[in-house]
Formats: sequence, structure tokens, C-alpha cells
Amino acid sequence: MLPAGKAAEVCQTHGKSRLSRHAGRPHDTRMLLTRAARPTCFLLRKMNVERTYNVLFLCTGNSARSIMAESLLNTLGKGKFQGFSAGSFPKGQVHPLALELLKRMNLPSEGFRSKSWDEFAVPGAAPIDFIFTVCDNAAGEVCPVWPGKPMTAHWGIADPAAAEGTDADKAFAFRKALKELETRIKLFVQLPIASLDQMKLRESLHAIGQQPAATEA
Repeated sequence: MLPAGKAAEVCQTHGKSRLSRHAGRPHDTRMLLTRAARPTCFLLRKMNVERTYNVLFLCTGNSARSIMAESLLNTLGKGKFQGFSAGSFPKGQVHPLALELLKRMNLPSEGFRSKSWDEFAVPGAAPIDFIFTVCDNAAGEVCPVWPGKPMTAHWGIADPAAAEGTDADKAFAFRKALKELETRIKLFVQLPIASLDQMKLRESLHAIGQQPAATEA
């Protein structure tokens, strides 16, 4: 399976190559050659449209933001995306406020665990298409060598687990983080991934990460 964004790039390159090789031929001949290339491009795009994209959300502790992102994507992705999460220095347990909020919002809240990102870099691990860092620390750390060269972007979200104050203040911080993640993930799942070349796709992923922080939750 081609990496995300590669099908469109292959079709563009293939089409230009065929035309350049036959530039001196009559117009009708070049048109026939161009049409002959279309079934291959159609098949490549169809394969990428019908495939499931694996997405890994990274954070340092893998206890709150990345867990909530995994749950959101597996709901909003509607089978086209499979979410995973991991941490560079996992805390070993999921934050109870994260699980409580997911359950209250009728999002998947069972079966999550805080785990190392090394699990996704070993032979036989699920091939990852996209990796999004949701905390600044993870974005600045040296990552493992990921099989398949997934596309990456930074979607920084303030750490709700670091919130201080009353229980209401802490709950608000988690709701705010969930809302920001939901906004970005909704934009992501609407991208026409199969028809975007790698440069356009990278630009789109970066733009999603620049979405303003939520002011209400």
C-alpha cells in the first residue's frame, strides 16, 4: 500500500513522464497514451480511498491528551481511520478524569492503557500512516525510527493534567482539551487524503495544528 499522499504524486509523475516521452508524437496519439494511464491512477486512488489509515497520537505520559485523541478518532473516523496512542515516558496509567470525561461524552472509554511508543517501532507492529504529537515535550524528543515513514505533524494541546485549582477547574481543563482535539480531528477526517499529493497533505496537517485554542468547553 502506498503511503498517504503518494498515490496522487505517483499519478502526476507518471502522467508527466508519459507525455514527455511522447512529446513529439501527434496530438491524438498523446491523448490515447494519457487515457491509457488513467486506469492505473484510478486503481491507485481507489485503493487509497478504500483503505484504513492508522494514526498514532503521541504525548509524553500517554495518560490524557493522546488517550482522548485515540478515542475521538476511532469514533469520528467511522472505520476509515484507526487511532492509537503512546508516550515517550508513559505514566503507566490513564488519568481518571480523562476516562470519566470520555464516558460522560459517550465516547469509547474502555481498554485504554498508558504504553511506550516503542511498541509501534518494532517489527510486526501496525504500520502507521500518520503521527501527531499533542504535547510540546514529545514533539521535541528524538523519536524511534517508524516503519513505513509515516507523515507527521505537531498538534500542541495544553496539558489538562497540569491544571491546578478546584475540581471544577480541573474538569474544565479536560473538557477544553477534548474540544480542541475534536475540532482538529474533525478537520483531519474530512481531508481528501487520496487525492492530495504529499506536499499539500503536509501543509494541510500543519494548518490543522495551527487552529486556535478553544475558548469555551
